[in-house]
Amino acid sequence: MMPAEPLDYLLIGHGLAGAVLAHTLAQAGARLLVLDVPAPDSASRVAAGLVNPLAGRRFALTWRAAELLPAAAAWYRAAEAATGTRFWHELAIWKFFTSVEDANTGLTRVGEPFVGAAVAPADTPTLRAPFGGLALTGGGFLQTEAFLDAMTAHRKARGELREEAFDPARLTLPTTGAATYELADGTTVAAHRVIFCEGAAAVLNPLWRWLPFTPNNGQVLDITLADPAGLPPDVVLNGGAYAVPQPGAPGRYRLGATYEWGDQPPAPTAAGRADLLGRLARFAPGAATVAGHRAGRRPAVRDRRPLVGPHPADARLWLFNGFGSKGVGLAPGLAAHLAAVLAGPETLWPEVNLARFAALYPGADSMTPT
Repeated sequence: MMPAEPLDYLLIGHGLAGAVLAHTLAQAGARLLVLDVPAPDSASRVAAGLVNPLAGRRFALTWRAAELLPAAAAWYRAAEAATGTRFWHELAIWKFFTSVEDANTGLTRVGEPFVGAAVAPADTPTLRAPFGGLALTGGGFLQTEAFLDAMTAHRKARGELREEAFDPARLTLPTTGAATYELADGTTVAAHRVIFCEGAAAVLNPLWRWLPFTPNNGQVLDITLADPAGLPPDVVLNGGAYAVPQPGAPGRYRLGATYEWGDQPPAPTAAGRADLLGRLARFAPGAATVAGHRAGRRPAVRDRRPLVGPHPADARLWLFNGFGSKGVGLAPGLAAHLAAVLAGPETLWPEVNLARFAALYPGADSMTPT
């Protein structure tokens, strides 16, 4: 049976990137369908959802922070209104210095964008910051599980999401016209473009595994501090690890995260737990009880920039992936950018255009499904 009028988009994957992109395209009036298999321990669900405007010991601004971070905050507030669910929290981040040298460098940044006041040194039973720190503004965190649950319910209510796995063998790319895909129930849908938002699973997709993904595992802990009274309320603490306060639960934090490179599947480990608790003790030395321990796999890229753009062998196939640990802050702005590119005439930013790795593409014979 011939498929109905082609959809504008068939999206594969509904983690953080896929959920943001699907909602962005739908808000622009696109007709779409999303295919996704729920994964309780996906990186999107495990993540603390932190948006941090400064990174590393050099206090460097996150890539395109002035443009993308305000866009992210506005996008999540609008999504909250659309779904009637609270999941975005704008909070200060206290980034602690680890040495006199760090302090001397960091204090010169006070008053710059995203940098508020200095944090005074502290040495108490619950807070240890001998060199002080910086109070960062313009960040916060996303409750990723609440966000994904709300967006999934929203897409389902509109008939735009089906819980089934994507099978490359069911995708057909005629010489001309729309792509077609046979769903699990035997019906066929057609779409002008198929956009893959599979996260770390992209390394298993024959269409995209030629790209230089460098996925890594991350572990997080859900902890309860025995004596949180001496800690600032509603502030993310960052001192070699981040401790993100959980809404409505005084003393509860999500603590993360480890970075583990290699091909091993993500799993909570005793070593990861000890590492995170050891880092916590450097700035919050009070007793902590572990209430949960989870692990996920991040879709990182060799040059630490997302991968966005069409497949070199077929412009009906697109990728929206590679956000690593920065997806919460980057995805909304990049989804809006991609929507503008797809609508034309805007062109992709060179920093994210997957064409920067065109030399790695081995050729169409082994890559394009039939």
